[in-house]
Amino acid sequence: MQFKDYYEVLGVGRDADDEAIKRAYRKLARKYHPDVSKEANAEARFKELGEAYEVLRDAEKRAAYDRLGARYRGGQDFQPPPDWGSGFEFSGAPGGGADFSDFFESLFGRRAHAAAAAPSTDHHARIAIDLEDAFNGAQRQVTLQSPQAGADGRVRMVERSLSLRIPRGVREGQRLRLSGQGAPGHDGRRGDLYLEIQFKPHPWYRVVDGRDLQLSLPVAPWEAALGATVVAPTPGGRVELAIPPGAQSGRRLRLKGRGLPGDPPGDLYVELKVVLPPADSDAARALYRRMADEMRFQPRAQYGV
Repeated sequence: MQFKDYYEVLGVGRDADDEAIKRAYRKLARKYHPDVSKEANAEARFKELGEAYEVLRDAEKRAAYDRLGARYRGGQDFQPPPDWGSGFEFSGAPGGGADFSDFFESLFGRRAHAAAAAPSTDHHARIAIDLEDAFNGAQRQVTLQSPQAGADGRVRMVERSLSLRIPRGVREGQRLRLSGQGAPGHDGRRGDLYLEIQFKPHPWYRVVDGRDLQLSLPVAPWEAALGATVVAPTPGGRVELAIPPGAQSGRRLRLKGRGLPGDPPGDLYVELKVVLPPADSDAARALYRRMADEMRFQPRAQYGV
């Protein structure tokens, strides 16, 4: 995926004010409107302009986009940082049915589209939680940041902290509703706050499908070749795992019901990874040479070499 420089798309500087952004968009939109433009790439260019304007005209999205800083250039390979958008609170949303790029979706996607049909007093944010909190449930304090325009028109980041009950078995992408924690409306009633759950990277487990988890488990060559019973970690505690004789690296073993809790609970898939003891001593090197001589193993025989 490539980084999109929305300022470059509209031909304005990063310090451009709202009026300058609006003028630039209107000028270019007239030039590339598919109904009147004779440019070969008019439709794609018009769509790109609309996406750039969608972000830069909105103080919240622009502030979020600017958090990426100026270290990226248009067309550069890009992946959002793992914690991108975590704790960043939005109230706005693009127009319903808008078709934006993968780059836009990676930055604003689900929250923005989920907010499209919601009342303007409802707020949306993404929070990152530990996988253990999803497995066990937890009570946590979360800090949210939201951009707010001051009397001078400048946008500043304002923080607030909330107490959140994380339900056991919550799924990534699930939204938790906090009633009355949004913005106040004209009638004084506050909207709701919707928190989209994102899992922090875990050193052992990876979510592969909804509630299913995957674990890469190192095993010794003799455990894989001869079969063995080993101890494997799971989110619910250690279990004994039977490795069948002749197991190869990459083989997946299923531990039913050992994934994230739910109805039904997910499974834990253990992917075996055969690891070799280091040849870091004379005795170890001699043993490897003996194996090479006596086993006559040809790992590339299938290639005829």
